[in-house]
Amino acid sequence: MSEDKEPLFSAKNLKLITAPLGAQNPITVQVLGICSALAVTAKLEPAIVMSISVMFVVVFSNFIISLLRNTIPTRIRIIVQLVVVAALVILVDQILKAYAYEVSLQLSVFVGLIITNCIIMGRLEAFALANKPWQSVLDGIGNGAGYGIILVIIAFFREVLGSGTITLPAVGTLHVIPQIFYDWGYQNNGLMILPPMALITVGIIIWVQRARNNDLIETK
Repeated sequence: MSEDKEPLFSAKNLKLITAPLGAQNPITVQVLGICSALAVTAKLEPAIVMSISVMFVVVFSNFIISLLRNTIPTRIRIIVQLVVVAALVILVDQILKAYAYEVSLQLSVFVGLIITNCIIMGRLEAFALANKPWQSVLDGIGNGAGYGIILVIIAFFREVLGSGTITLPAVGTLHVIPQIFYDWGYQNNGLMILPPMALITVGIIIWVQRARNNDLIETK
């Protein structure tokens, strides 16, 4: 009698999505993908687009490499992974240039640098090469979402405090600080849109995340 197949959304599979959102976040816990987190978070719109782009690449690269895992010679596995990731990044780049050209200009070379994103290569090596396609897709969704959440949080605070606005795809720029605040003497904090403040913001989030993880461990 054959064993029942594991449900597609079993507790074990769901953990592949939920764990990277918190206790195993790729940025705050594993400290991967920091470069783009610092470079594209001055405004919310490019951060959202970068998050979606990375999620697309990590999900489909995980899926493809998992499908091919039993046929890829060990000696050339890195080359195969890079070819797959590069093809997906080129696809993303062309889509952005066709449908979101202004955002593509803002992201500049950082779209191409998705190829070298440590999160993507790390998940291919650590997970996709050893697991089935469905689990690899869920792992990609979880890590892509975990990466994206941190980017969006950083970009939100940097843009609101640095420019007094929120820039959203298909919506445009929204002024969120009431004019009366400026009349009372409020000034946008220009430091927030400078690269050093991105690093400080990431550091604060990492500190909060790790402190929370330590508290959870101590209460168990």
